[in-house]
Amino acid sequence: MKGTNAMQAAVLRGTQNGYDLVLKQSASMDQILVDLRALLENLNVDPKAMETTKVSLDVLTEDRILTADEKSQIEQLVGNYPRFEIHKIAANVMTIADAIQLRERENVHLLSKVIRNGQDVTMQGDVLFLGTIHEGGKLCTTGNIFSMGDVSGILQAGYPDDESKLIMGNLATAQQVRIAEQFDIIEPDQLADSSQTIAYVNDLHVLSYGKLSALKKINPKLYNRIGGI
Repeated sequence: MKGTNAMQAAVLRGTQNGYDLVLKQSASMDQILVDLRALLENLNVDPKAMETTKVSLDVLTEDRILTADEKSQIEQLVGNYPRFEIHKIAANVMTIADAIQLRERENVHLLSKVIRNGQDVTMQGDVLFLGTIHEGGKLCTTGNIFSMGDVSGILQAGYPDDESKLIMGNLATAQQVRIAEQFDIIEPDQLADSSQTIAYVNDLHVLSYGKLSALKKINPKLYNRIGGI
């Protein structure tokens, strides 16, 4: 059985290995719990919905990192339905974070939220972003930005005037990229649809783009601090 309503916060998908329960990252946790309860209720009373007596679920949270309390809420809710059990709860693979081997995790702030049109989120230090920025929304920080999220808005690193900072991630759909006082309005098809893109300010104080594999050349200090690629 597959979820057919794209607006549902909890959607069940059949796979070769069982069932994936997808929790939409754009939905609030309250809405996820409401939709998940309704989904489980419908499946629990429909003997044709599942043929097996015990259904194992892989819970996928897209780019949302659940807190311990949020995981507990989901586990308790599913636990109310003996027909179902959670095999694992997992977010998307953090390819950027894995690739550059962020050794100083305690100095990297994890941010997983939806930044909507007109909202500005301002932070201090390096940010690993796993959420969604809608067009007109903005994430600004004094440090670097490692983006694993869905960005249609504005990213600003090195605020207000530190041109040594970088933005890494898929920037193809971003509205605007800023580092310190340098900025670029991203045009359609300007950048590759790749999570390996780096935005940086070059020696001529111009905002430029490169690939993650060139990090050692672009910013040796950051490359050495995080242990290389």
